[in-house]
Order: sequence, then C-alpha cells, then structure tokens
Amino acid sequence: QVQLVESGGQLVQAGGSLRLSCAVSGRTFSSYAMGWFRQAPGKEREFVAAIRRNGGSIYGSDSVKGRFAISRDNAKSTVYLQMNSLRPEDTAVYYCAASVSISIGSIASKSGYNYWGQGTQVTVSS
Repeated sequence: QVQLVESGGQLVQAGGSLRLSCAVSGRTFSSYAMGWFRQAPGKEREFVAAIRRNGGSIYGSDSVKGRFAISRDNAKSTVYLQMNSLRPEDTAVYYCAASVSISIGSIASKSGYNYWGQGTQVTVSS
C-alpha cells in the first residue's frame, strides 16, 4: 500500500514563504515521478509542478514559475514544494501525487498519477 502524506500548509501573509512536504511510503520512492497539484474552491485541480526520477523538473502556469521550486530527497522518500512570494491567488488545497510510469505528455495531467495524498491547506491572506 502506497501512502502519501502532505504537510506544511498553513495561513501565511502575502509575500511570505512556505515549504510543503510529502512523505511517501510503501514502495521505492526513487522509482516514482512526483507531482504537486492544487485546487482552489470552485475550481478544477490544476498542475503546479513535477519532478522526474532523474531530478528534472517542470512547472505549470507562468504564475508559479520563478516563485515555486520542487525538489526531492530520495533518502527521505520526500518531495518538497518551496513556495516564495506567495499571493492570495495561491490559496488552495495542495496535493502531491506519485506516478509509477509517466510520459512527458502526461506529466502535467492528473490521469498520469497513480497515487494521491489527502492534501494540505495553504491560505494566503492579503
């Protein structure tokens, strides 16, 4: 049984920073591609960032590029999302996801991931 547990979400003021963590158990973490998605109230779940097994990363919208950074620590079976210069529009539930076998064409798609965490709430006040 693969389990993903996110942590680090909280209330923060605009301009602040947070680091989200996602601990993975159950299988060899290094074999997964990992992604972060977010879902704001009334909106679809959207792709934020992903990191491949070889450490290569990809980011979603232009609004997060340059502000967010995804990383992984295979020794700790953990993926991180460092979020800087946070804005009220970053408010959402953030989910991490793991993919056993993902292609470039599906890395930004929810359907490309096999396992999901329960999410962690990030609220950015103005």
